[in-house]
Amino acid sequence: QVQLVESRGGLVQAGGSLRVSCVASGRAFSSLHMGWFRQAPGKEREFVGGLTWSGDILCLGDSVKGRFTVSRDNAKNTVYLQMNSLKPEDTAVYYCAARTASGSYCYTRRTEYNYWGQGTQVTVSS
Repeated sequence: QVQLVESRGGLVQAGGSLRVSCVASGRAFSSLHMGWFRQAPGKEREFVGGLTWSGDILCLGDSVKGRFTVSRDNAKNTVYLQMNSLKPEDTAVYYCAARTASGSYCYTRRTEYNYWGQGTQVTVSS
């Protein structure tokens, strides 16, 4: 079993930046592919970004390409989501997700992830 704990999100003005992190425990972090999703009120949970266990493949959702990035520190069992040039439409609850590593492949569907954090609220004001 894997436990994922996200850092606190926050309130940011449009155009600003924010980094959230997620610490994993319960399993070797290097055996996990990691992902970030978000869900705004009344909307489906949306893929934001994903990173393979080795960090060799990064994939990002179309709505965040060029603004967000995902990184990981396997020594700290931590994955990061760096959000730049934030927009009001980025307001959502952000979820960290993990799945057992299987090759080098970018997983973008929520059903492909086995483990989820509790979510952290990110609010972008205009």
